[in-house]
Amino acid sequence: MMYILWIIVMVAAVLLEAASFALLSIWFAAGALAAVIAALLGAGVGVQVGVFLAVSLILLAATRPLLRKFMPKKYIPTNGELDLGKTAVVIERIDGMTGTGRVRLEGVDWGAVSADGSVIEAGVSVTVIAKGAAYLTVKPV
Repeated sequence: MMYILWIIVMVAAVLLEAASFALLSIWFAAGALAAVIAALLGAGVGVQVGVFLAVSLILLAATRPLLRKFMPKKYIPTNGELDLGKTAVVIERIDGMTGTGRVRLEGVDWGAVSADGSVIEAGVSVTVIAKGAAYLTVKPV
């Protein structure tokens, strides 16, 4: 019946890998498969655990560095992240109480809110500190 535990471990590792794509838990799924085979061949619990650890760690050590070569090496920021820290100009008074406020960032008009809830008058330069779907959160420069 120990093989059922190893099947559960294997399925959990596969699901974790599918959710993360970190190339880490898939090797433990392979180790669990080896432990299932050991259990079905009648090996004791100690041997099963040893097989699981040995196969998992050997595969991890041998193949992960090779696979990492094919993965993107550098982080590529999203368009939204690229706007953080940029300077915009308030074109409509930002006032959280009335729900008004617009800024112009690189020629594009955005709805805007003040980071601290303060009123920011038109014409003031502001820094973008967060970006939502249709609005920017800003603070005066």
